[in-house]
This record gives sequence, structure tokens and C-alpha cells, in this order.
Amino acid sequence: MNPALSVIFFTTLSGLGYGLLAWSGVAVLIGTSPRALLASLLLGVALAIVGLLCSVGHLGKPLRAWRAFSQWRSSWLSREGIVALATLVPAALLALVLLPRFVALDVGPLASPGTALPIAIGASVLLTLGALATVYCTAMIYASLKPIPAWTHRSVPAVYLLFSLASGGVAFLALRALFGATPSRMTLLFAIVGLGALALLKARYWSSIDTTPLPVTRGDAVGLSAREVRVFERPHTEGNFVTREMVFVLARKHGARLRAIALSAFATLPALVLAATAFFPSAAAPLLGVATLSVLLGAFVERWLFFAEARHLVSQYY
Repeated sequence: MNPALSVIFFTTLSGLGYGLLAWSGVAVLIGTSPRALLASLLLGVALAIVGLLCSVGHLGKPLRAWRAFSQWRSSWLSREGIVALATLVPAALLALVLLPRFVALDVGPLASPGTALPIAIGASVLLTLGALATVYCTAMIYASLKPIPAWTHRSVPAVYLLFSLASGGVAFLALRALFGATPSRMTLLFAIVGLGALALLKARYWSSIDTTPLPVTRGDAVGLSAREVRVFERPHTEGNFVTREMVFVLARKHGARLRAIALSAFATLPALVLAATAFFPSAAAPLLGVATLSVLLGAFVERWLFFAEARHLVSQYY
């Protein structure tokens, strides 16, 4: 597939934004500073909106994007849009609960007496579930496309969710450190394990698509599945929409190099930075900021590869 930058920005930025929102909901349940929570909510909502706007920019007629909401019975794209917007409601409700304490410079945990605790807990649960559901729907937009076997791999939804949780989690730790809450060594270890799990899952996915051939051949198309069919002449003398959008060739050596860059950026470097944070807690904020940017860069490269390395079945005929 020909990678479109608008879709790559959409999946990476919205993934980070909804990951932040998911961890914000969890943080309410375990107790954390209202100032860090509010900052996380605002940044998460901003990134989610920017990501969704990028996805609209990829449409042929963006002004008709509202029509996508009517196909929720059959379209994962429609379901994603509905769930994405619905998730912003508990985020706004939670922000309204936090805002008075932010103005009053109250740094105590949200679960302390005097807080609208039942509303906050209800909104946080809906926020976390809605954020994860949005990312899952985003993954299923691609995982449901049978003409592209690499996208229908069973690990695709899990990879999308792990990328969202990993990038959002590291960003959330950076925001907490910015407001003076240094993460514990156990928290940092948990984050490192999560990055390792993401790297292993992605490496397994790459190995699988490298060793699994396309399920059909040219011979299948003409009823000669047992024969090798060769193209006598090209179907077109120049490029068309199908060749521009559905056929993209990436050299194996370039793919291997980009995979190594992606793994280093979203897993190896952030894990090293998180380990360094445990030994230099006074520098937690800048270190975690570097880790967040690294994960985001790695996610961008990985997502570009996700599209560039995927072979549409129609490529067999071009």
C-alpha cells in the first residue's frame, strides 16, 4: 500500500491521545494529583482531535465526513467515529470536576474528601473503556480488510492497543514528573516490560508477514491454480488510481533498516531512558520527555511500514 501521511499522523497522534485518556481514567481510580490529571486530559483530547482531523483530510470530500456516522452497523470507521466522540464526553466531565481544584492549587489526590468522587469514578471508568474501544475500532478498520492479508493478522488489534498504552503511558509519566511526581521504580519497571512486550509482538508480526505468501496467485484468477501464469503485457501503459494507492514496492534492505530504527525508537531507547530515570530521579521530567518523543517517532516509522509493507491482492496483476 502507498503510505498516506495523513493516515499515519491520524493513527499515531490519536493513539497517543487516547492512550493518555485511558491512563488518566486509571489514575483517577488509584489516586493522583489533579493538576497532572487535568494536563493529561487536555493534552489527550487535543491530540485525539488533531488525529481525527488528519483522518478527515485524507478523504476525497472532507465536507461529507459526517455521513460516515450513519454506517455504524457495518463499518468500523463509523463505529470508531462514534466511539471517539463519545469518549470526549466523560473526558470533559472529568475535567470539570478537576478544574476547581486546579484553580485552588489543590495538589492532593482526587480521592480525598470533599471531591465529587462518585462522578469522577464513573467518568474515569467510561473514559478508560471508551479510549480503549476507540483504538480497537481504529485497528479493526484495517484488520477487517481481507484483500490485504498483512492487515488481517490476528496481532494487529493488540499491536494498536499496546502502542496506544505504551506511548500514552510514557507521556503520562512525563506529565506527572513535570508536576513533581517522580515515578517509582516499580512503575518504571512495569513500563519497561510493556515496551518489551510490544517489541516482541511487533517482531513476531514482521516475521509472520515475511514468511506467509499471499493466499491467491494469478493462476487462481483465471481458474488455473495449479499453473504458473505470466503477464504477457502490462494492463496499463502508465499509472492509475489502483497502482498509486494499492501497489507500493519497498526494497527488502530498506524495510529491514526501517524496522531496526522503529524498534530502537519505540522500545530500546525508551527502555534505557526509563531505566536511567530510576537512578536519576531528579532528572525524571526531561528524561521521560525524551522517552515520549522517542516512542512517538518509533510509532510513526512503524506505522509507515505497516502501510508500505502491506501487499494488496490486486498487486498480483500489476
